[in-house]
Amino acid sequence: MAGKLAVRLFKDFLAILFIRITGMFGEVEVCSTVRIIAENLDRNGLAPQRSIITHLLKDLLNTKASKDHGYFLAVTNLKSIGKGEVVNKSGDVLFDVEFNCRTFMPMKGEILQGVVHRTFRHGVLLRCGPVKYIFLSARKMPSYQYISEENPVFLNDELARIENNVVVRFSVLDVRWIEKMWDMRRDFMMLASLVGDSLGPISSCGSDELDL
Repeated sequence: MAGKLAVRLFKDFLAILFIRITGMFGEVEVCSTVRIIAENLDRNGLAPQRSIITHLLKDLLNTKASKDHGYFLAVTNLKSIGKGEVVNKSGDVLFDVEFNCRTFMPMKGEILQGVVHRTFRHGVLLRCGPVKYIFLSARKMPSYQYISEENPVFLNDELARIENNVVVRFSVLDVRWIEKMWDMRRDFMMLASLVGDSLGPISSCGSDELDL
């Protein structure tokens, strides 16, 4: 029994059973195993449902994203909680939980809006919703020139500015899944471009970033 439980714990945290995607947003049905340690059980040896849900949300937050389905945004429906299976030596209990989850998958060719958080000679870094690693190269900003000031900025002939805290509309040039690199763990990196119509700075940082 212990061997079987060990195998289960070493499997991927999420077993995706079903997915319905509309554009970059989707709804997935997930089966996850939640572990409640013995000291969190009540005096009857049972785990309160609230405790199971709390641990589920913490596990989902730590998992953050999946290569195949994108970022896990929110649990939309709790379908079922299993009876629980006791781990012999520790007394911990494993619960199989089925639930629906809203997801966001960045896709090549989409038009998004992000906030600039770093500006340097070779381009800018942006954030968009849960995506924290978006690189817009200076080569993909036609007609913009880099100006090195106390607060560096990219400026074009019409005096449009791309600098820190500016919201930029961009197209997604490429999307890469990063399992582990530098301080990145299980995350997506995007390459951005301003080549195209109606792309570029649209406002200072405010309500125009993608609302997830």
